[in-house]
Amino acid sequence: MHTAYRFTPEPVTDEQLARIYELAKFTPTALNSQPLRITFVRTEAARARLLPLLAEGNRAKSASAPVVAILAADTDFHEHLPVVNPQSAGARERFAANAEHRRAMATNNAWLAAGGFILAVRAIGLDAGPMGGIDTAGIDAEFFSGTSLRTIMVVNIGHVAEDGAFPRNPRLGFDQAVTLA
Repeated sequence: MHTAYRFTPEPVTDEQLARIYELAKFTPTALNSQPLRITFVRTEAARARLLPLLAEGNRAKSASAPVVAILAADTDFHEHLPVVNPQSAGARERFAANAEHRRAMATNNAWLAAGGFILAVRAIGLDAGPMGGIDTAGIDAEFFSGTSLRTIMVVNIGHVAEDGAFPRNPRLGFDQAVTLA
């Protein structure tokens, strides 16, 4: 798996996007909170709204991708808890009463789910280019104004171009990253 930076023009279908979600939705989250929300940017009009909100060095990457996913944390995830976690009586009310805890829970678990989302993209045979270097407040204003969604990252999706990924960089070894206690 390599991060994709340039993509072929081969389209990504609605069916592929649905398959990504059907896999990604099973990423574990605390209390089964499922705060990740996904906006798939596909049209030229939506892309024109998004590109200026990306760091200059990231714009060409997203411009070449057939789909750019805006991943956001839903800070009102707690409204769904009675359905997605019915055994946690009172959880909805506890989160409703504590906005700071709710935002932290939404953000942390959306980041966790973002990892599952990227793996889902790759599991169905597509390539992913996750990116920071974005104006999250600007994306929120442009795409999520008046909602409880807060952008955490974008992911370019498609088929990587022949020279559209760098060689794999080294990874830390087991002994460097793992402690057995």
